[in-house]
Amino acid sequence: MDAPRCETIAIDQVRAQEIEQVVDTIPTTDIGKLFKVLSDATRLRIAYALTVEEELCVCDVSASVDCSIATASHHLRTLLKQGLVKYRKEGKVVYYSLDDHHISSLVHLAMEHVNEGKASS
Repeated sequence: MDAPRCETIAIDQVRAQEIEQVVDTIPTTDIGKLFKVLSDATRLRIAYALTVEEELCVCDVSASVDCSIATASHHLRTLLKQGLVKYRKEGKVVYYSLDDHHISSLVHLAMEHVNEGKASS
């Protein structure tokens, strides 16, 4: 489906410059990295699993998202490097959780958006 286009060009220069100044202040590179990390289906499933259960060890993550422990560990390491998850160690077990409520909100908002789109089809 093609996006609708204006039939005439009439740019409001003042308005465009004001918006540009605001848009230029957002950290697009960092936000892009965040979305890129969550664009992987397994990492998104892990993030969602960590919204269901506040913290999980690697073994529980792998069982919850149906992947090997090595794969879960690899994805958790990526999420950790990007600041989306944090961990705590209890003896020999490492527990992972989402870094903060923003990540949980982001995952839930994305799911709501997709579900609303499916409902209207």
